[in-house]
Amino acid sequence: MELDIRQIQEIIPHRFPFCLIDRVIDLRPNEKLTAIKNVSVNEQFFVGHFPEEKVMPGVLIIEAMAQAGCIYFYYSKNKQGKDLIYYLAKVSTKFHKPVIPGDQLKIEVTSVKLMNKAGFVATKAFVKDQLVAEAEIGFGIKET
Repeated sequence: MELDIRQIQEIIPHRFPFCLIDRVIDLRPNEKLTAIKNVSVNEQFFVGHFPEEKVMPGVLIIEAMAQAGCIYFYYSKNKQGKDLIYYLAKVSTKFHKPVIPGDQLKIEVTSVKLMNKAGFVATKAFVKDQLVAEAEIGFGIKET
């Protein structure tokens, strides 16, 4: 299954400039999700990080992985309606290479442990098949 930006925004509340997932290119609930974030030189964070040597902040790479994880968790737990899925914990994080303007982040999400109202996922971010970051992230659901 694939999701475009409109379908993504039906699941997560993030909007410009904080929606960090452009497209989901592969979604298999309870198995795997692959999402894309196109990193443009026009991103607001590049104004100050850093003007002479632009690098995507690591915290925003984690946020992109968390947003992809929210989408994966939503579909894997068959959630419907407007239940909010919250990023609760970063269990572990490793950064391997910088992400710069023009890069395309390919984010992969797999299950570590999924429960009814909470769960943990493993995420990896790649640029051109090179691992740039990885994190284990925890989520919880606030039912509405």
